[in-house]
Amino acid sequence: MHQRYDQYTASDQAVWRLLFERQMAQLPGKASQAYLDGIRKTGFVADHIPDFDREINPRLLALTGWQVVAVPGLIDNRTFFELMASRRFPATTWLRRADQLDYLQEPDMFHDTFGHVPLLSNQAFCNFLASLSQLALDHIQSEEAIEMISRLYWYTVEFGLIQEPEGLRIYGGGILSSPGETTYSLYDPAPCRSSYAVSTLLTTPYIIDRYQERYFVVESYGQLYHSVPEIARNLELLLANTEHI
Repeated sequence: MHQRYDQYTASDQAVWRLLFERQMAQLPGKASQAYLDGIRKTGFVADHIPDFDREINPRLLALTGWQVVAVPGLIDNRTFFELMASRRFPATTWLRRADQLDYLQEPDMFHDTFGHVPLLSNQAFCNFLASLSQLALDHIQSEEAIEMISRLYWYTVEFGLIQEPEGLRIYGGGILSSPGETTYSLYDPAPCRSSYAVSTLLTTPYIIDRYQERYFVVESYGQLYHSVPEIARNLELLLANTEHI
């Protein structure tokens, strides 16, 4: 499908501006520097909803070879991983209403684009996404394998933290698009913040209806990419153990 840009209303544009300005007011000093650089590189601004074909994709293609493709909403696992393995990031095109600013049951365009697209300007992170997605396709017939990969995806791409020279920062799109969890993930004493450990991520269930109880911290985006062979080995071991139970 295509992003029908002409169908966005003045109300949609106003919601985008409000969401964008609210998050950008607090993300400096909290978001990963690669993400903040990506906001500039991809051309995200407050005054209009990003146009995938005219603005975002030409920049991304030049930077990392990726592009954003429009999808109607949540898509099946095979389609999702096929798109990502071919370096196409699926993003929905509908935007939340003004009375839905703080909570949605299903991710909207603000989450998909503002939360995730800026980091698609980082090559190491992109390589991780493509490689992890290919690994998922290799195991697409196994519900257990996809569940384990989904856990790792959740705790990295959606809710990951990264240790940078200036301090602990956010790179997970689910946090970056949430004003409440942005502060909670870094400063609240309640959640556990653990070092990135593949075997633990693959076996740790995640939370979808409230803030996370646990976050995992990577040292670099290169660490994510170079961990894919370890993910594959651990996945095979866990699947083998499951078969023997």
